Amino acid sequence: MKEYKYTINGNIYKVRIGEIEENIAHVEVNGTNYLVEMEKVVKPAIKPLVKARPAAPTATLNRPAANTGKSGIKSPLPGVILNINVNVGDTVKKGDTIIILEAMKMENSIKADRDGKITEINVKQGESVLEGAVLVTIE
Repeated sequence: MKEYKYTINGNIYKVRIGEIEENIAHVEVNGTNYLVEMEKVVKPAIKPLVKARPAAPTATLNRPAANTGKSGIKSPLPGVILNINVNVGDTVKKGDTIIILEAMKMENSIKADRDGKITEINVKQGESVLEGAVLVTIE
């Protein structure tokens, strides 16, 4: 049995919480017993989620099989954008650092996965991003 002491609007309440059966709790407040019905929370079915993690924070995702078409450079882990080293229209070479991402108190260089031209920048400096968020698009 758990015991608590609450003061509400200057009044002191001694509360004891006894057994809880499904959504009914046996509660005693200042010596008076109550059956308290709690809201039933519908628990969603938990599905196992399998995610592949990059080998290193500097790795880029979504690499095309061939260097044709558009390629979205994704964030390999959640973090904050510290610096954007490119602008829309800039030409980049494979391996050029395009964004600096702070994650887990470390600066991570996000590099271009191919030669191309920056067609979109989807983030701003100081913005928080989640893992897998498309940061820039290279065409």
